[in-house]
Amino acid sequence: MSSVPQIKIPATYMRGGTSKGVFFSLKELPEAAQVPGEARDNMLLRVIGSPDPYGQQIDGMGGATSSTSKTVILAKSEQPDHDVDYLFGQVAINKAFVDWSGNCGNLTAAVGAFAISKGLVDASRIPDNGICTVRIWQKNIGKTIIAHVPITNGEVQETGDFELDGVTFPAAEVVIEFMDLLMVKALCFLPET
Repeated sequence: MSSVPQIKIPATYMRGGTSKGVFFSLKELPEAAQVPGEARDNMLLRVIGSPDPYGQQIDGMGGATSSTSKTVILAKSEQPDHDVDYLFGQVAINKAFVDWSGNCGNLTAAVGAFAISKGLVDASRIPDNGICTVRIWQKNIGKTIIAHVPITNGEVQETGDFELDGVTFPAAEVVIEFMDLLMVKALCFLPET
């Protein structure tokens, strides 16, 4: 019996809001998966456990719901005045498809923490204690997002008393600003001339 050698890929399973997903650093992916295309999609499908005709994703990291069949790829940003480029992939459960057309607002709350922990945010911008402002370029939709990540003793603060409907246990609060949406809302309230 022949077998294909295993490939070890560093990854982190994280919750953001009411979603969970597998997070990757772009530079740690196999070379063929560092660029968009079939190799990247196939790798993510296999990691999540799709397509699964049983709809359970038992042989993968997916949780058999759209809220838990998600992937994130982060890299140092290529955009001026941004820390990290964020690419979101929604993995279908029953078919071989990764949707790259949107964003996951829930997982956005975990992007800053992952970026800090992987060294994608310049160390000089991370306070010993306080809030680290992470400037995110959401590549799927071409928008800027700002994450305000709590820091304690130079590390991401994960525990806290912030409660979120749909999540059993409290954790630290990460405030997210969707910059273009805020601008649109502000424009809606301008007085008529």
